[in-house]
Amino acid sequence: MSKIEVDAIDKQSGSTLTIGGSGTTVQLGTGASQTGFGRTGTVDWQTGSIKTATFTAANGEGYFANTSGGAFTMNLPAGTAGNIVSVVDYTNTFQTHALTVAPNGSQKIGGVAATRALSTEGQSVTFVYVDDTEGWKNIQDSTSNITGKQFITATGGTTADCGDFRTHTFTGPGTFCVSALATCSADNVVDYLVVAGGGAGGSRAPGNANAGGGGGGFRYSATTYTSPSCAPAHPVRSTTGITVTASAFPITVGAGGAGVAPSAPGGTRGNTGANSVFSTIISAGGGGGGGGDGSNPTTPGANGGSGGGSGGGVPGGSPGGTGNTPPVSPSQGNPGGRGGATVPDQAAGGGGGAMSPGIDATPGGSGQGEGGNGGGLPTAFGSNGTPVGDFRYYAAGGGAGNSPNYSTGAAAGTGGTGFGSGCPEPLGNPAPTSQAKSGAANTGHGGGGAGAGAGHPFNSGGGGSGIVVIRYKFQ
Repeated sequence: MSKIEVDAIDKQSGSTLTIGGSGTTVQLGTGASQTGFGRTGTVDWQTGSIKTATFTAANGEGYFANTSGGAFTMNLPAGTAGNIVSVVDYTNTFQTHALTVAPNGSQKIGGVAATRALSTEGQSVTFVYVDDTEGWKNIQDSTSNITGKQFITATGGTTADCGDFRTHTFTGPGTFCVSALATCSADNVVDYLVVAGGGAGGSRAPGNANAGGGGGGFRYSATTYTSPSCAPAHPVRSTTGITVTASAFPITVGAGGAGVAPSAPGGTRGNTGANSVFSTIISAGGGGGGGGDGSNPTTPGANGGSGGGSGGGVPGGSPGGTGNTPPVSPSQGNPGGRGGATVPDQAAGGGGGAMSPGIDATPGGSGQGEGGNGGGLPTAFGSNGTPVGDFRYYAAGGGAGNSPNYSTGAAAGTGGTGFGSGCPEPLGNPAPTSQAKSGAANTGHGGGGAGAGAGHPFNSGGGGSGIVVIRYKFQ
């Protein structure tokens, strides 16, 4: 390699000095600097000196201003034509703590001898000094604030993704643990489905029929859905979700009330379901269905998320248990149905459901009443707007048993059916085969009431356990 050492290079003739040929790159040595070539219209960004307090800018430099700790001022240098200075919002906090830009002495910014405040989030500005008439002119002002975006990061339960949304499904106790929050506060709001355990149906010694258990309390929000098909617009839908923090949220999934055995001489009310809990959302367990003996204090259904139906045989009729107990808005459930109004041997009322009350027993002569159906509920949200799991309904009431002489034999109630799709078992079944049905696991359905045939040996149906589902935007 050749080396030339000189003190100066000058042209021999003419007005142009050419260094290098076509296709050749002229490069300064490491550590060398240049003067006299002028600027290319850009600045040298001072990445090694983030500004956090008042400072004076220099011609040809760009600065990152961090106002997260408070507002301060960038003083412009004494300007001459062609000078250039840039500044950018380093922490996207200009909207909270503005950066003031001050001209030197009596010089101007945009034709006015006064300071200017940069107060837009993510703002970046470039000033060029034109002349003493206009002073520093803003030739570039960007507020696009192109940044990466972080979303919630969480664990717990069984996860499923659909599009930009993730669900965590809990079929038993667990913890929804949020390890990172979204950069946008609106994305820290999660939707929830919280269904409590359903109540068990009632049971008794031979005689009046037994009521269906109430569905577990049903509470859910739909703030992250844009399509009505993903979030049915029924009355129990909340439009307010839960704003989470980076912490652990214990999850409680309520068990269904256990079915009860026949008793003598009076009836036995079904067991009430257990509560389900996520954060501040508490869904109450479904009320147990009443036993079928008008002389027994357990005949009325129990109160709960939805109330249990009333057993048969109370003169004047006994009302079902109260739903939405304790009260919340929107309502988490409905009351149970009324039992048969005459004695002896009357049918019972169906358990209340999240969407509708339990159905009253159909009136009839002694021993001729038909048990009421449980109240029902339309589909709730899943990972992609479809039902969670294979269930069509959540928190439907249990069906009640028929009176002992209805048709050719006693029929037990069907658990968790609702909306008339779950009538008591087909008529004509003799009492020994009329086992009441239990609510399916993780549906919150109420259990069916035991049949009323003589020598009936079966327990009432138990309530279905609850479920908790959490949904949020994860990307």
